[in-house]
Amino acid sequence: MSAEEPLFRIVRGVPTADELAALVGAIVVRTRPAATTPPAAVSHWARSARPAGAAPAAGPGAWRASGLPR
Repeated sequence: MSAEEPLFRIVRGVPTADELAALVGAIVVRTRPAATTPPAAVSHWARSARPAGAAPAAGPGAWRASGLPR
């Protein structure tokens, strides 16, 4: 694609200025790289209270097993 060629063109219809602005805005947002947010920091205090395998499991006897040490 050369520098003189338009990036896009309207094939049919006569769009209003508002419609063209919406189209250009959608193209700009779509081509922008996604912003990555840093992961939320978890305090050592909160992390130690939830051990890795502590997720409750559903099923027969689950209520009894929830009170047993892990």
